[in-house]
Amino acid sequence: MQDRDTLHRFLFESTSIRGELVHLAAACRAVLERHPYPPAVQALLGQALAAAALLASTVKRPGVLTLQLHGSGPLTLLVVQCTGARTLRGLARWHGEVGRGSLASQFGAGHLVITIDPGSGERYQGVVDLKGENLAAALETYFRQSEQLPTRLWLAADAQGAAGLLLQQLPDGLVEAELWQQVITLAATVRDEELLELGTRALLRRLYREVDVRLFEPEPVSFRCTCSLERIESVLLSLGRPDVDASMAEAGKVVVHCEFCNHRYELDAVDVERIFAGSVPAPGSSTRH
Repeated sequence: MQDRDTLHRFLFESTSIRGELVHLAAACRAVLERHPYPPAVQALLGQALAAAALLASTVKRPGVLTLQLHGSGPLTLLVVQCTGARTLRGLARWHGEVGRGSLASQFGAGHLVITIDPGSGERYQGVVDLKGENLAAALETYFRQSEQLPTRLWLAADAQGAAGLLLQQLPDGLVEAELWQQVITLAATVRDEELLELGTRALLRRLYREVDVRLFEPEPVSFRCTCSLERIESVLLSLGRPDVDASMAEAGKVVVHCEFCNHRYELDAVDVERIFAGSVPAPGSSTRH
């Protein structure tokens, strides 16, 4: 795969149409290897990682974008997060056999939720019914219903990584219908293997040989989980001493497992005393993770 773990923005000169291309390799594999996902779940989770990176780049304010798919079918949950620093993490939950069919066959009845948390200020959340043959179609439905922004996406994933292409009309721009149709018609000729294997410049030349495109410098994309010992301790403090003591009495330790990165945190009685005493951990603490 060319342009590994990068996101490229581009503009069609003298128009109000923007585009983005993302290629994920190590960042995608770092997520997929955390759990024994079936092939169909791996493919969809890879596509969702590419989609989240593309969507986060369309957000004006920095923060965390969370893409969630909930359903009543074999796939019950898929969650992917992308931060303003272009770090990704994600997970999926499933039961039984998950095939490579439509979203309806994988999720059953469900919802697509996009949440934007700026860190400070008001959080935004959009919810639509989960409709469409694939994830790209479902996201296009979301933009049509919630954002009223003409948007098209193409997503692909395999065992080595994932890639995505997004085209969108700028919010305050006027675009001729014929021009928009030309741009998306050319993009629709892209094949999954081209999206995954061609570099950004090569792909844009392949699609838009006769169109003037301005390509911006790439931005790196990486895997990073936001879990930490400090966050775990904060959660335990919020639970309260009685609940934590009950867990200690039952197991002799407190075990917290991060589903995103499959990391396991273990805290013993000394750790618990320190947390609730508000002291700073000493060197050589018995905390294990």
